[in-house]
Amino acid sequence: MNQLIRRVLIGASAVVIALPMTGCVQNLKLGSDYVATSSAAAPQTEVTSQGTPSPAADGSGQKADSAPASPSSDTSSASDTASGTSAAPASDPAGESIIAETVKFDPSWEYAANSRINTGTATLYHAKPTGAKGIVVCINAGHGTKGGSEVKTLCHPDGTPKVTGGTTEAGATEAQAVSTGTVFQDGTPEAEVTLKAALATRDKLLMAGYDVLMIRETEDVQLDNIARSLMANNCADCHIAIHYDSTGTDKGVFFMSVPSEESYRSMEPVASHYEEHNALGRAVVKALESVGLKLFEGGEMEMDLTQTSYSTVPSIDIEVGDTASDHSEESINVVSDGLVLGVDAYFQNNGAK
Repeated sequence: MNQLIRRVLIGASAVVIALPMTGCVQNLKLGSDYVATSSAAAPQTEVTSQGTPSPAADGSGQKADSAPASPSSDTSSASDTASGTSAAPASDPAGESIIAETVKFDPSWEYAANSRINTGTATLYHAKPTGAKGIVVCINAGHGTKGGSEVKTLCHPDGTPKVTGGTTEAGATEAQAVSTGTVFQDGTPEAEVTLKAALATRDKLLMAGYDVLMIRETEDVQLDNIARSLMANNCADCHIAIHYDSTGTDKGVFFMSVPSEESYRSMEPVASHYEEHNALGRAVVKALESVGLKLFEGGEMEMDLTQTSYSTVPSIDIEVGDTASDHSEESINVVSDGLVLGVDAYFQNNGAK
């Protein structure tokens, strides 16, 4: 697919995607083939995935030239993201609509004052009505914020120091707003691979009936780790950040579990949510193991992260491999299958809150 066309109704019922909005509010209706139904009186604008509006060919809501992406693969996503664009998920062949909402950072959110990079937007996709679960899963393709490594944010909401090492050493009170990530042994940036995995997971979650909050769908999004977590807190039921570890031994899959350090576990919002963070992580790594991926040291490693330090919904950083891992389309497909199974397992046992 060379170019995705979205038709956005302009009038009392909808607004152009480029207009600034606050929170989870802006609606964009995508029908089968990404065509919104319209009335004769409603003028239309077409918006490409690059965000460039152009006049619609007509006001009849006819099928766009571009075909929708396949729901079972992500080859179009991979080619589009290489040029800085993103592919939207396939729509239902029966004609049910997918609703996509633009999510903008809201400075009134709790902990919002600690974010330093928050001018970007995320997209909230709603699954087709038939079979919809009413559960929103936030998928966060790790890294991908230009300039993020040059900006610092507080590691903890209360300004206390980190209790473990990692990208930022233990004892530090500030960390990179968004690190650049690692590079695979074949020269591929981690951010490129995490994006492919996120897009594939998005499509499968939507097909399974989940709504999906996509933090990043292009090469760059101007949202730091705090902003990403707050979007998940306010618009989703769980938060899964996809990463690959910087080691080079193909050591396996693990999630960053909440440190057992008492001072960390007694700090809010960690104190109220660390058990559900760990429960989500364990469900996901078990599912990834079930689809054939090996686990590293039982599948979890204690780590003090900005993400979980600010999260008020079940939230994990899942390391689905490292710089020596296969990141072919086939491998990405297995990873995304496992992530969806893990989400299923978690909500079957815990339910949405």
